[in-house]
Amino acid sequence: MSKQSYKVCFCFRRRFRLAAAEAPEDIKALFNQYSENEVMSLDQLHRFLIEVQKEENATLEDAQAVMGSLHEFKHLNMFHLKGLNIESFFKYLFGDVNPPINPKLGVHHDMTAPLSNYFIFTGHNSYLTGNQLSSDCSDVPIIHALRRGVRVIELDIWPNSKKDNVNVLHGRTLTNPVELVRCLRSIKEHAFFASEYPVVITLEDHLTPDLQAKVAEMITQTFGDMLFSPGSECLKEFPSPESLKKKIIISTKPPKEYLEAKEVKARENGSKKGKEEEAWGKEVNFKAKIDDEKDDDLEEREGDNNDEDDSKLHQNTAPEYKRLIAIHAGKGKGSISDWLRVDPNKVRRISLSEQELEKAVISHGKDIVRFTQRNVLRVYPKGTRFNSSNYNPLVGWMHGAQMVAFNMQGYGRSLWLMHGMFRANGGCGYVKKPDFLVKAGPHNEVFDPKVKFPVKTTLRVTVYMGEGWYYDFRHTHFDTYSPPDFYTRVGIAGVPADTIMKKTRILEDNWIPNWDETFDFPLTVPELALLRIEVHEYDMSEKDDFAGQTCLPVSELRKGIRAVPLHTRKGDKYKSVKLLMRFEFV
Repeated sequence: MSKQSYKVCFCFRRRFRLAAAEAPEDIKALFNQYSENEVMSLDQLHRFLIEVQKEENATLEDAQAVMGSLHEFKHLNMFHLKGLNIESFFKYLFGDVNPPINPKLGVHHDMTAPLSNYFIFTGHNSYLTGNQLSSDCSDVPIIHALRRGVRVIELDIWPNSKKDNVNVLHGRTLTNPVELVRCLRSIKEHAFFASEYPVVITLEDHLTPDLQAKVAEMITQTFGDMLFSPGSECLKEFPSPESLKKKIIISTKPPKEYLEAKEVKARENGSKKGKEEEAWGKEVNFKAKIDDEKDDDLEEREGDNNDEDDSKLHQNTAPEYKRLIAIHAGKGKGSISDWLRVDPNKVRRISLSEQELEKAVISHGKDIVRFTQRNVLRVYPKGTRFNSSNYNPLVGWMHGAQMVAFNMQGYGRSLWLMHGMFRANGGCGYVKKPDFLVKAGPHNEVFDPKVKFPVKTTLRVTVYMGEGWYYDFRHTHFDTYSPPDFYTRVGIAGVPADTIMKKTRILEDNWIPNWDETFDFPLTVPELALLRIEVHEYDMSEKDDFAGQTCLPVSELRKGIRAVPLHTRKGDKYKSVKLLMRFEFV
């Protein structure tokens, strides 16, 4: 990496000097403070872990493990016999052994509370390989979702062309179907690859009673003892994730095919996306204005039937199918005030589209929070998201919605927030909601996201430097005629008062940018805050290029200097690309 040349025209080449990664000045100063004669001993490293990295429980054995992880660098004169020199110390800080979230934590939230007390990693139309109108239906995206830790899988079930079997497909579209039994078998095989906590299958049911009976037989034969059966028609309280380990839960409502269902007005959006939208997805709209006009005719009416319709349809529901339903869905009659009424004798699930939720929170925000303390709210993308894009998940989470359903086959900023939230709690797919979303206050008051609370803490983020693009990208990937011009955007996604993005300066012609810039983020509700990190490559003539991203739960950030790996647009971790950052709470 000493020099690199770029072809400018037929006869000329531009040459650029390439420097190796070098510790920033702050890191050198810290090394000098915690070393003697240019060597950091085991005791000094131990003190560094406690005082700078804020690992209060760190032991000498932990410090020894850090040194042991660097044994491979002994031959490069980076590892002194008595301790670490500056190069090996820098390698530790910028290495895989120093991530921003402690991998030893694993599942550490209380998992014995009712399911309604957790945010749950939830998929929407989990069987689609691409867009909502014409892509294939397959078990492959279901497998990918489960292996990433998704805990709620949605299947739309319809009769096949001969009306003698059941397919999974997006109804009234051009999507190609896949057999239900294939999806069920794949769920069984991969359900607990990433997490042993329960998988919920939400069924959008468009079947006749005879086919319902067939589905009941398929589910029972496929899952056997893995299937959770509540034993009574309605639960008085949801069981806990801990009690449901390695269990499959069925959630559905009576089939709406017998109702006069509104047709989906599927209109393809022919507008061409710009390069920025292709690379990043649209910026998440954290301060969306709610359109008061009725646009229900544009909605994919996944909303639940009311109780009167339910009673009629239950008469047509196959009894063996009905017995499988553990989480009952249904809004009830009347307006949203009626839908959100809490029944002390039973719990249930209701579904709202993203637009219905945005409208509901204006006048019924506290009612939604109170409802989700015992019951389950599922939010799903509006029906006009034909390209499988997503929406701002914070609106649902701020109001206690457990199942914020996303199109997992897409990519973009909204999905990165979803990935960030569920990096918490060991990536098990269940994140315990903060107490203020679970319990009412001493005067029976509930959390109101509209209220601006006082600042609880301030997260100070230092962006030191980045490296790895040279190894993971072609040298002309970003610029044809010169090395890349990187800058970093860093900010918070959370309640409106906390939401902000800031950026570093642009460093030109540098594969190993060293920004060394610090940003402060005052947080009023740190429990719901996510740290957003994006790296862009500045392009004067076109939209800036994508160079990596990640999103991290603020509640689980490790204090101190950490190596932050970056991910692709689809959320897969790069082999080499990472940032060196420092996190402090001041």
